Amino acid sequence: MTALPAPPVSDDDVPRFTAELGLPGLVDVHVHFLPEPVMRKVWAYFDKAQTHYGAAWPVHYRLPEAERVAVLEKLGVRTYAPLVYPHKPGMGRWLTEWVTEFAARTPAAVPTATLYPEPDVVEYLRAAVEAGAKIVKVHVQVGAFDPRDPLLRDAWGLLAEAGVPAVVHCGDGPLRGTYTGLDVFGEVLAAHPRLPVVLAHAGMPDYVGALDLVHRFENVRIDTTMVGTAFSEDMAPLPPDWAARLADVADRVVLGTDFPNIPYDYAEQVRAIAGWAAADERLGAPFLRGVLHDNPARLLGL
Repeated sequence: MTALPAPPVSDDDVPRFTAELGLPGLVDVHVHFLPEPVMRKVWAYFDKAQTHYGAAWPVHYRLPEAERVAVLEKLGVRTYAPLVYPHKPGMGRWLTEWVTEFAARTPAAVPTATLYPEPDVVEYLRAAVEAGAKIVKVHVQVGAFDPRDPLLRDAWGLLAEAGVPAVVHCGDGPLRGTYTGLDVFGEVLAAHPRLPVVLAHAGMPDYVGALDLVHRFENVRIDTTMVGTAFSEDMAPLPPDWAARLADVADRVVLGTDFPNIPYDYAEQVRAIAGWAAADERLGAPFLRGVLHDNPARLLGL
């Protein structure tokens, strides 16, 4: 295997690492920007993570919006998908409209959307897709809804027809929900086999189950969000042969990080991915270039 660049030791070192790989920067499909009142509530929830998860979760990039945008620019994240998600009816349209405006004023951000099982979901989702939404965030755990809900049938069909991918948090991590579990979302995929989906957090903790869906459905991918970091390894460790398992699906792994709501620096996620690349000779630099840039760029139609 050709020698790989040394993994980044810090956020300041990430641009050096990507440049040595011959990349113009990173493309991240899983970051979060939300209206400030909503973001404050999200951070307040993480402040009580010891109660919720049994582990502290100090938000590393707890900064004003403009400073968070600047951090991503300094890291060399040339394009990113700002994801929003509702936790109750009536929020889906508002959040989709807000993030559309955010993307319009933020050069590196692509327009996104979200959904929730409610009577007008197809209406506002179609409007977002027609306005150029590149990706849709679906948070089954936080939303506490059944992705098989009949109200969502036409929404899934719309995305499948338009070829717009959904980043779906449907795994049981960090907490099991009433409708989480890859088996549940597998029923959605069975009903809409052409639906482009990115399984957030690689289906954590059911990593093997996520890869099974990748093998079964040609438009399913996984993202790297929080996967393989020390924090997640304590909660949901990867199988020991993880790198080997990725060899057959390397083109369907995309960079995601959960910035800014992570309890460590951005560089740690990049180091984790670099570790997988170094662990199997079939991966190496081509895998890194794919995950960190080429695969997500292709997914977003860049």
